[in-house]
Amino acid sequence: MNKTLKKVLDDLEFTSVLHEVAVRCNTDLGKQGAQEIEPLEGIEAITKSLKYTAEYLSSFESENTIPNHGFESVNQELSLLKIENTTIEISGFQKIASICKTVALHLKFFKKFKTYYPLLCTETEKIKLQKEVPSEIDSVINRFGEINDKASDKLFNLRRQINDIKGKIGQSFASALNTYHSSDYLDDIRESVYENRRVLAVKAMYRRKVKGAVMGTSKTGSIVYIEPEATLKYSRELNNLEFEEKEEIQRILNGLTNLIRPHSHLLKDYQSFLTFIDITAAKAKYAREINALLPEINEEQRLFLRDAYHPLLYLNNKLNDKKTYSQTIELHPENRIIVISGPNAGGKSITLKTIGLLQVMLQSGLLIPVHERSSVCVFDRILTDIGDNQSIENHLSTYSYRLKNMNQFLKKCNANTLFLIDEFGTGSDPELGGALAEAFLEVFYERNAFGVITTHYANLKLLANELPHISNANMLFDGKTLEPTFQLVLGEAGSSFTFEVAQKNGIPYSLINKAKKKIERGKIRFDATIAKLQKERSKMAQTGSRLQEKESKAMQEAERLEKLNAKIKSKLENYQELYDHDQRMINLGNKVDKAANAYFQDKKKRAMVSELIRIVETENSKRKKKTVKQDKAERSKKAQVAQEVHQEVKVIRKKKKLDKKKAIHKEKNKPPTVFKLGDRVRLEDGKAVGTIDTLEKGKAVVNYGMFTTNVSTQQLELVERKK
Repeated sequence: MNKTLKKVLDDLEFTSVLHEVAVRCNTDLGKQGAQEIEPLEGIEAITKSLKYTAEYLSSFESENTIPNHGFESVNQELSLLKIENTTIEISGFQKIASICKTVALHLKFFKKFKTYYPLLCTETEKIKLQKEVPSEIDSVINRFGEINDKASDKLFNLRRQINDIKGKIGQSFASALNTYHSSDYLDDIRESVYENRRVLAVKAMYRRKVKGAVMGTSKTGSIVYIEPEATLKYSRELNNLEFEEKEEIQRILNGLTNLIRPHSHLLKDYQSFLTFIDITAAKAKYAREINALLPEINEEQRLFLRDAYHPLLYLNNKLNDKKTYSQTIELHPENRIIVISGPNAGGKSITLKTIGLLQVMLQSGLLIPVHERSSVCVFDRILTDIGDNQSIENHLSTYSYRLKNMNQFLKKCNANTLFLIDEFGTGSDPELGGALAEAFLEVFYERNAFGVITTHYANLKLLANELPHISNANMLFDGKTLEPTFQLVLGEAGSSFTFEVAQKNGIPYSLINKAKKKIERGKIRFDATIAKLQKERSKMAQTGSRLQEKESKAMQEAERLEKLNAKIKSKLENYQELYDHDQRMINLGNKVDKAANAYFQDKKKRAMVSELIRIVETENSKRKKKTVKQDKAERSKKAQVAQEVHQEVKVIRKKKKLDKKKAIHKEKNKPPTVFKLGDRVRLEDGKAVGTIDTLEKGKAVVNYGMFTTNVSTQQLELVERKK
């Protein structure tokens, strides 16, 4: 990686993105490979890498989940295979078998689901499947990491002999143990294990009574460990057999290593394939977490990032439950360069880094967090100048370093270059630095380069306004609260709000006024005009947002009322049908009642039957001929409507009953009115007002002028007290 590319990746914090990808890898080789990702060359290679990740990302939402790709590195084993007469350890064979089986599983899966993962399937088609290696390893080594008894005939016979000898050792030792225990020569523990051999725990005083080989003593010297004489012969034989077993195992492993050695290149391919899958899976996992996708890639030199997010900022804010503001920006041959201005802490640098980081991610095969209708292109070269780049090693100041950097820009800038410069022209005298920055910008413009710069210099804002293929942009700032909104607006320069921010931070107005007098009046007016335009735009944006919200609410209310109206209309139609049906039934009932009454009077059956038949025929003539299905549906509908009506009537009756109970309860709890002579009163269910003439034992005589009446005081309501 050259120095220029490394600087660009460092400026844009691309290494932090790679770290995020690396921690999502399952294997050490995958982590290492993820940290080494860098921009690819050529649109075909970039598109292919992006599509790999997009295919893997789609597997998270599919039922056809890609199998697990975890594996352990076999680099050490591959190195041994290059050297003759070397032997791989058992653990190494297990890793090799695991890799072979994992690759075989992936090959089978991608072949089966080729329509879902066509590009990933093409990668598997490049790999030759070797079934002999894992089957040979499995025939020699079992899943517990032990050599199978049947790995060879000789090993099988040796282990059978070893088991026989061990049986004889056990029998002879048990016999000696019983003999010496009965003689009380042994300690309480009776036996122990010394140097992987069973020994008798003999009391020191009886050591000469026990025949055998002394293997050692206890720390206190009270116990002597002796291997019985009867077992010594078998132990020597066992040692010889175990030595032969080790030699046979070594011979088998040598043979297995030599069998695998010709296939080392395949094992290397298997490991590379699984590493590629691991890195691709990690890219897909990271893309899922930042809501990234594969946008359209065009060849028209058009960069349109809609609702773009800075991935690192998005994840950090998501972790802290904060909102991340998206940005929309577009570069194309008719608008190649954008000059972003506005106050500090308004989001200019983040916007610049977002554009650069997303472009680098895209050209490195990483999906980016943008709207699906975004469209991107590929640049041959990306150049950046972001942050305070003092060079301590070369004793360069910030401005000297930036000038050196600009010189590199001049050498490399062309029509396929994207340049990103933060705080363009700063670090020197504002007038002279601004003039030099303007000259640089004109050169970049003449070379048809694409770029985004941030600045506070008025001359650069004016230049962007004068040249046809450069445009101004600003970060919106709330003029009232002097708080940033983090919204990028294209087509208009932004004010730095220098004096307004100073005033908000408590700087005395007299000092601010003094500073204003030291600046050219035209410059103050220019900055004030820009600030005023920004405030107006902010107000318009807020008004538009409010109107849009009101319109949305009005549309929702209209939709709700329309649905309610349709529902009421449907209910009315159903009720009308039910009412007509009930009226017809009443009319029919009256006719039947009339016929029944006539029969009751004259007892003429024939006349009654004739009348009933006539009524039925009359009713049938009114009916439309329907199928059984239609008739059943109509009856079901009527029953449903009747049930609805019944339920509503039930609810209304219940409500009335409840209201009546409440009224009675209220009346009962109401304190009785104390009436006096001369009070104006009326009856509870009456309208006429009279005067109380006499009161006696809950009874009152009320005078209405023309007449009087004697009533209970409980039936009276007070209208007016006697004055």
